[in-house]
Amino acid sequence: MNVHVMPEYKLSSVAPLKPYSSEKKDVELILVKEHNGVQYTNSTVAGARGLGHTSPNGELDGRETWGKKLDFLLSVVGFAVDLANVWRFPYLCYKNGGGAFLIPYTMFLFIAGMPLFYMELALGQYNREGAATVWKICPIFKGVGYTVIIIALYVGFYYNVIIAWSLYYLFSSFTSDLPWQHCNNTWNSDGCTDPKLINGSSFRDSGSSYAKYNRTPAAEFYAREVLRFHESQGIHDLGEPRWQLVICLVVVVIILYFSLWKGVKSSGKVVYITATMPYIVLFVLLIRGITLPGAMTGIREYLNFDLNKLRNPQVWIEAATQIFYSLGAGFGVLIAFASYNKFENNCYRDAILTSTINCVTSFFSGFAIFSVLGYMAHEHGVNITDVATEGPGLVFIIYPEAISTLPGSTFFAIFFFIMLLTLGIDSSMGGMEAVITGLTDDFKILKRTCSCFPIWQLSYLAGHCISFFLCSHSDLSLSQGGIYVFTLLDTYAAGTSILFGVLVEAVGVSWFYGVDRFSEDIERMMGFKPGLYWRLCWKFVSPVFLLVTSIVTTHELKYDDYIFPQWAKVAGWGIAMSSMVFVPLYAIYKFFTLPGNLKQVSFKYKNAETAVLLEFLNTVFITQCLFYSNIYL
Repeated sequence: MNVHVMPEYKLSSVAPLKPYSSEKKDVELILVKEHNGVQYTNSTVAGARGLGHTSPNGELDGRETWGKKLDFLLSVVGFAVDLANVWRFPYLCYKNGGGAFLIPYTMFLFIAGMPLFYMELALGQYNREGAATVWKICPIFKGVGYTVIIIALYVGFYYNVIIAWSLYYLFSSFTSDLPWQHCNNTWNSDGCTDPKLINGSSFRDSGSSYAKYNRTPAAEFYAREVLRFHESQGIHDLGEPRWQLVICLVVVVIILYFSLWKGVKSSGKVVYITATMPYIVLFVLLIRGITLPGAMTGIREYLNFDLNKLRNPQVWIEAATQIFYSLGAGFGVLIAFASYNKFENNCYRDAILTSTINCVTSFFSGFAIFSVLGYMAHEHGVNITDVATEGPGLVFIIYPEAISTLPGSTFFAIFFFIMLLTLGIDSSMGGMEAVITGLTDDFKILKRTCSCFPIWQLSYLAGHCISFFLCSHSDLSLSQGGIYVFTLLDTYAAGTSILFGVLVEAVGVSWFYGVDRFSEDIERMMGFKPGLYWRLCWKFVSPVFLLVTSIVTTHELKYDDYIFPQWAKVAGWGIAMSSMVFVPLYAIYKFFTLPGNLKQVSFKYKNAETAVLLEFLNTVFITQCLFYSNIYL
């Protein structure tokens, strides 16, 4: 590898490595050049693989590793396959041309989704660091590491609230008569209507749909019993926290604590349940769903191939955003998970396998969802359009209502909400692991203290779990008006900011660190370089994809017919900017603390193109802020 001239060199001879396979070299000399946190490695042994020493307990260079390869794969699949695979993709597919939607979806998977997925796994595995310290390869970009850690924190604050809702529904399902089955409960309004008395004519006259009708027992259970947002007038009137939801959140935090208390050694075993259970439940629900009247109609609507929809640019935008958010790049989780792999692990194969499983799961879940939606449409004499919806309305209103009409409804309800619980738990575990790994790798005192005093490791993890609980509780997402706070965080916490963060990450790796150098790193791990296709995607296609997506994607702040006040939009942008601002601030800090002018400092990292790209990224940052501020404010 070519290295630039630096003032100082540190030459170290590494002791002969004990062979951990018959094919590995016994001796390797490593030339390490360190300057301002940048580290390069050159091997004098041709074809060197497996830099570092594998200890008997499976740890590499003192770093914890996964107990088994399957632990890592299930952890990645469990993180990537989350609630959105069930409550968003099937509806998007149906709305945007059915089977035709798979054309742009698959295209974006191959040109952007998989390359970014592969890049993060390789980045974490080679450097064996969390989201912040992985940028020792190019310290000026360390700010993006802090950005993704902050975003992971924000997402955890409100994502755990969804898991708490699922747990509340699960507890409520342990009864012979499901509480959302009829209108004779204390929380029901005088206008509550038995679904059997509702027909399609009333919706056609009003121009509404069954999915938006808020007077069914299921809709009132969600709105008036679980959330009770009818007691709030808006985000300015949040009311008191729901103590039942607070208890559910405490249980969720306790589950997360004991899942992570021994690091990847414990979380790698938990995912054997949390990552596989959704597939078992989906299969059971699909088998039951296809036996219902109207199921085939729902599935035909789901797969209806309408190529004319592809003429609408919005279809392509939604395919791009769905593939990006579905794979979970940019949250620091993939980097953290991969950092615990063995050095010679084939992360290329892992990236292809796990990203494919994620997308196939999304498609497969659509059959379980639309078979039941077809049944709902058949029962009420309406079209699929009238019952099809996405988000919480699907999994907390429409689907539970359909389940309540089936024989053995209690069993299917318990099964369904266990699926939602496990989908949420392993995704939340991934987010917490990204934060914990990122901070302990960056602040070495935490790692040293936890290593010397195991009780400190448990205390540190407990502190994280408690902070997740307190922030989820203190942001009042569990209050009577908490749904408005939830919507605010869901819109701004990981919207524009995550797209911006991944864009900077892609540019940092491909243009500043360099695709060629990155490819050499991968060759050291696996013995082969990425092909031309991957290098082109990393350097050109993926950054352009992220730039265009971040510009054309709008995140409208709304909840049903409620109009958020102007100050709420300003607060939302404050949340988004609070994570994004780490990128320029840390870059400015580096420029002021390093000797030389902008051009000289740029040359230290790569070459003359760096100065141009720095100006480009700064322009992108300012343009995005002005563009979205004009839309939202």
